[in-house]
Amino acid sequence: MTDSFEDPLQTPPPERASFQDGVRFAFGTLTVLPARITRWDRPAARTGMACAPLAGLVVGVLAAAPGVLLLLLGGGPLLAAAASVALPAALTRGLHLDGLADTADGLGSAKPADEALRIMKQSDIGPFGVVALVVVMLLQTAALSDAYADSWLRGALAAVAAAVTARLAMTLASREGVPAARPGGLGAAVAGAVPRRAAAAVAALTVLLAAATALPLGPAAAGRQAAAVLAGLLAAELLLRRCVRRFDGVTGDVFGALAEVAATTALVVLALG
Repeated sequence: MTDSFEDPLQTPPPERASFQDGVRFAFGTLTVLPARITRWDRPAARTGMACAPLAGLVVGVLAAAPGVLLLLLGGGPLLAAAASVALPAALTRGLHLDGLADTADGLGSAKPADEALRIMKQSDIGPFGVVALVVVMLLQTAALSDAYADSWLRGALAAVAAAVTARLAMTLASREGVPAARPGGLGAAVAGAVPRRAAAAVAALTVLLAAATALPLGPAAAGRQAAAVLAGLLAAELLLRRCVRRFDGVTGDVFGALAEVAATTALVVLALG
């Protein structure tokens, strides 16, 4: 063991993190799936947040599995949708939903930035947070129910697209130029870590792949899938800009809120079809 790991105080980490380090960072910070984080530094954050859609892909597939299974066993689309909405929450220990609630409370407090951030750190949930949670969960379940009512494939693709869009929104929120609102926490670790060109390239590739996965349902479905991802990213971008103006930067809670808003928006767009 000693010849495999050198003293980190004498051997600084390389400026670039490997793809494996990035994947471990993404899964270790954005899911509860077993992934031992091997590096916690800016290069790892850069690679890890660029790999965030991969974590979303796995979460989405796992979320779709119980929904499809329930349909095949004779369950209704509402039951399938509820299962597919619940699993991503479990796979993140509810942290993204908690971030949504805290961000809603901070935005709704009408307090200065430092006081709003203090409100967001409190363990309780205020009225704005409760309303945000209820609305988001209802919208996600209703939209997925419509998708599952059409076919199991459309429902599964919607669940996967929502999860990927949620993590892709985090990639874009980690781009250069987005400041951290406070020095500690996940927000400070990843804020501004991803180069703008890399973030744009990941986003473009993800949109193309999302459209390609829906091609079995026809060109219209593929176009709708791409539009859903783009709409989710747009909604997250608007929220991101609001949070940066309101809190002078981003926090881990803001990242959770961006993920939930992006996923919800993508599901609503897919339901409109």
